[in-house]
Amino acid sequence: MGIAGDIVIIVVAALVGALIAQKLKQPLVLGYIIVGIVIGPYSSGVTVSGVHEIEMLAEIGVALLLFALGLEFSFSELKPVWKVALIGTPIQIMLTIVLGFSIGRWMDWEFIPSLWFGALISFSSTMVTLKTLMNQGWIGTLSSKVMIGMLIIQDIIVVPAMIILPQLNDPKAGLPLLGLAGLKSVVFLISMFFLGTKLIPKLISIIAGWDSRELFLLTITAIALGIGYVTHVVGLSFALGAFVAGMVISESEYSHKALTDIMSIRDIFGLLFFTSVGMLLDPHFVIENWRNILLIVLLVSVFKGLFFGLIAKGFGYSRVVPLAVGLGLFQIGEFSFVLARVGLTTQSIDTEIYSYVLATAIISMLLTPIVSKLTDPLYSIIKRFFKEEPMQASDVRKEKLNNHVIIAGGGRVGQHVAHILELLKVEFVIIELNFHLFEQCKASGYPVIFGDVCHEVVLEVAKIEQANLMLLTIPNVIVSQTVVAKSKLINSEMHIVARAEGTDQMNCLYEKGAFEVVLPELEAGLEIARQALLHLNIPAVIIQNYIDSTRQKLQTSAQTSQSNSNTLTQLKNAQNLIEITWAKIEENSPFITKSLMDLDIRRKTGTSIVGVLRNDIFRPNPGPNYTFAEGDLVAVMGNKGQRETFLKSVMF
Repeated sequence: MGIAGDIVIIVVAALVGALIAQKLKQPLVLGYIIVGIVIGPYSSGVTVSGVHEIEMLAEIGVALLLFALGLEFSFSELKPVWKVALIGTPIQIMLTIVLGFSIGRWMDWEFIPSLWFGALISFSSTMVTLKTLMNQGWIGTLSSKVMIGMLIIQDIIVVPAMIILPQLNDPKAGLPLLGLAGLKSVVFLISMFFLGTKLIPKLISIIAGWDSRELFLLTITAIALGIGYVTHVVGLSFALGAFVAGMVISESEYSHKALTDIMSIRDIFGLLFFTSVGMLLDPHFVIENWRNILLIVLLVSVFKGLFFGLIAKGFGYSRVVPLAVGLGLFQIGEFSFVLARVGLTTQSIDTEIYSYVLATAIISMLLTPIVSKLTDPLYSIIKRFFKEEPMQASDVRKEKLNNHVIIAGGGRVGQHVAHILELLKVEFVIIELNFHLFEQCKASGYPVIFGDVCHEVVLEVAKIEQANLMLLTIPNVIVSQTVVAKSKLINSEMHIVARAEGTDQMNCLYEKGAFEVVLPELEAGLEIARQALLHLNIPAVIIQNYIDSTRQKLQTSAQTSQSNSNTLTQLKNAQNLIEITWAKIEENSPFITKSLMDLDIRRKTGTSIVGVLRNDIFRPNPGPNYTFAEGDLVAVMGNKGQRETFLKSVMF
């Protein structure tokens, strides 16, 4: 069957590898690479015959990977960690290149291949790191934000590296070519800025207006590959064009839909790419050189992790962050394979160096989840021997923190809750990781701790042992699950209220020990339903009973359509039920200076005054001599018609 048969073999083998990787809780890319080794030309059994043709198809996978990277690129993700990401990452790459160059010269490789080796080992794995962070519940922490910020910059640096490194083969001839490539890149970027940002979003808008998912997908794919091909024709990198195309579309309102639609095609061609990466590794080479491979893995892992940790420390991050960053980013990444393929194509490196890079990368990727798990126990040991840095906090009066409320997250929701608790004179403390929000809370005068709520030392400063309630306003459910689990271990009596997206996440939080879980979408739906029922003159008491019943049935998984139907039927017949309404005595109200006896409200309107709130003091069942004043809040009980009559008498 030729190329068609090879694709069938690759897809079926990749499925097997992906299932195994998923079962072992590893990134699927590792499964693809390993099955690529198995079905490659160096292995016996079922093998792929047209490796070269598969490699050509894999180039599309590279372009789509970088196109998706451009779509996902967001400066907002870099804002909290922009200094260490934009400045620290290039420093890390240069240090790692020196390390790799030294290893290469020690291995008796020539100057240029050694330099290439240093560049190849300098990049870390976005896929493996994100998978590890999610599995360990670290997504959303300060450590994860630093890691993701540095990974984004690493991935971007791959693009110019693909242009610059091949020119090193002949420096004298390469410098003019590099200058020409730089000039072409500038012209291309300017053209894309002026033409692409105007024409491409407009084209996508027109296509999206036709409401054809198939045509939209075809348009996005054609833009990605078409622009990539144009850059290839003019002598630039195919991947550069695809990446820039993704960045242009990322600025449009259709970027999320484009990313969602392109992901399936990207993943299929990415599968071909990573499988073809494995095909070029000779298993016999690994067996014959296993000592050198393990030594290189050890050197790269230790020194690269040390570089990351020291850079994070140098940019002012303390406590667990440098350790977590070093133990999370020591591996070699998937974009190193992209760069290595360029090196092979341009004959900048040989198959020996390629095999060393690939073997080292696979082993380091497999070690990442294991090594990353050492962060907490190692940090616990470090805390015993080194003095803790003081926790940055504002207006935290520890002596008053008893039976208090901990608000995890100082965003809009957290600050709104803090404002209410302050009015009620309830002691509370906010824990916020984002420095900008931390400054906002400080400016508002709220007691706030700058730190990561996932870490026990931060919870200790917030005196979680004495806390009565914790409110998790954080939208990230993985972080919330981690916080709930750790908090309940420290203070099992404390109630925790968290937020979640969907019933599955809600159930997970309840299993971890949350007392109450709020579903924002459910609450929005219930509020819309409440407004609709109020508009239909359904009494508020019955509406509230229905809403409470719906919440309870959802949380206990006992909701049935029949019970809902019965409740709604009762609502239709509840128009005239007795309920309480609150009315305010305004400036021109005829009630002012009049007593209950003078107004004769019971006889004239049929309602009963059951309470009055004046100057924050509630007076239940006021007597006949009670005199109304401007600003009084009056609680009136009666049926719908009686209450409407009372409200008219208050105003006129």
